[in-house]
Amino acid sequence: MGVLDMVAAWPTRTAAVAVVRPGGVVTSTGPDLELPWASVTKLVTALTVLAEVQRGSVSLDEPAGPPGSTVRHLLAHASGLAPEDDTVLSAPGRRRIYSNRGFEVLAETVSARTGAAFAELVDASVLGPLGMTGTRLEGSPAAGLRGPLSDLAALGRELLAPTLVPDLMGEATSTAFPGLPGVLPGYGRQDPNDWGLGVEIRDGKRPHWTGSRNSPETFGHFGQTGSFLWIDPVAGLACACLTGQAFGAWAVEAWPVLSDRVLAEFAVG
Repeated sequence: MGVLDMVAAWPTRTAAVAVVRPGGVVTSTGPDLELPWASVTKLVTALTVLAEVQRGSVSLDEPAGPPGSTVRHLLAHASGLAPEDDTVLSAPGRRRIYSNRGFEVLAETVSARTGAAFAELVDASVLGPLGMTGTRLEGSPAAGLRGPLSDLAALGRELLAPTLVPDLMGEATSTAFPGLPGVLPGYGRQDPNDWGLGVEIRDGKRPHWTGSRNSPETFGHFGQTGSFLWIDPVAGLACACLTGQAFGAWAVEAWPVLSDRVLAEFAVG
């Protein structure tokens, strides 16, 4: 039985999963169809923002969002913005409040600095350079990408071996504003609830959507359409998943099992 055979038993209409090393996809299952990425979109939005930081169009520490907040706060879900609107629920840097609105404000900020539509920046900074020709941003930069598994796998490969913003990835994948408590959607309160700049960091979180074999350095994102991408730099692996099925108990049960099997089979060393 192949390591990905269990995916066929998931209660999903469509499921596509790929295991990726820096050299490319090592195994995959499921169709390469355009599917919604939901909040996995935030990984691409964050890379686009970091590309503009690298170009000098914006700074991580310039003001953006609520008073006292910066681009860095918004990327790290530490601005105090509510999940879906401009309500301020906390002073910046006090709590980890997962905010879709925060990522929309990020996109608005970068567009204002560059004079370009954010979707155009996404194409120019990330999708085009990585050859992700089947993926497009429709709607919110927090959750609006649609694309095939092959493109999500290409993103995983980039995050394993960065080429777009290599000088910023160490900072992006380290905890920003350490020690902040917060709620991880679908998994409840975590203290601390560690995030980098646009990526969730596994650390010691329990429960969690990755596996027990994933290293604390694992980072990535999952989405409410049954999508995820994790990158485990210690194992030298990424795992990408698209389903189009609403996140729920099935994913809470299935994803860690799959992750542990992938790591047992393919982890380096």
